[in-house]
Amino acid sequence: MADDLSQAYANADFIPGAGDLPARWSREAAVFREGLGDRARLGLAYGNTPRQKVDLFLPEGPVAGLMVFVHGGYWLDFDPSSWSHLAQGALARDWAVAMPGYTLAPQARIAQITDEVEAAIALVAEAVAGPIVVMGHSAGGHLSARMACTDRHPDWADRLARVAPISPLSDLRPLMQTSMNADLKLDAGEAAKESPALLAKRGDVDALVWVGGQERPAFLWQARTLSEAWDCPWHVAPGRHHFDVIDDLCDPDSLLMQRLLD
Repeated sequence: MADDLSQAYANADFIPGAGDLPARWSREAAVFREGLGDRARLGLAYGNTPRQKVDLFLPEGPVAGLMVFVHGGYWLDFDPSSWSHLAQGALARDWAVAMPGYTLAPQARIAQITDEVEAAIALVAEAVAGPIVVMGHSAGGHLSARMACTDRHPDWADRLARVAPISPLSDLRPLMQTSMNADLKLDAGEAAKESPALLAKRGDVDALVWVGGQERPAFLWQARTLSEAWDCPWHVAPGRHHFDVIDDLCDPDSLLMQRLLD
């Protein structure tokens, strides 16, 4: 019988105060949205179901491009409303920021979620000109990487300049050995077809993998595996764990923002 890998992917169990973080994120996100006024365009529908919506945030001046942030939560949890404040750094650099929602498992398989993220980006790409950078965190890191795979052919593909998976799940096969798979319902076929590390990256798209130095060994392995498979750079952020590795998105001058948008 295969080993149970549930603990290897249990981030919150190893981060003090992790249980308090979702409420804090929601508060910070709400305050940020309120401060934007009509520059926050919330709940733009790209489909017919409640979660098929995307939030779009616009900078004060001319738009330099579109940055997409895809949230994590193991495809099982959260929605864009918890992450609005992470648009701060890109907006300060004059980039518009889109945050897509998607149907969560078990209502949707991961392959369907991948399709939904592609459709969400198509909607906002019609409204925002310029290059597109897609990044995401954890499960969102997986989804952002999928946008650069050669099996994807979105209408906006010629504008995709870079993907930047942060703490990504790049090889989904180990997740079949976790308790989460009761809801994810991954089988060997879908795990292979949806694993960016097992797929080719488009040659015209830049890729950067980012991960926290204090993350679980499984996530360091996932990040390194993708960087090796795609022959692209990876950066280990010193002292960062799985939940604060994305905090530098709020700082327009952080190394993460420089590498994302310069």
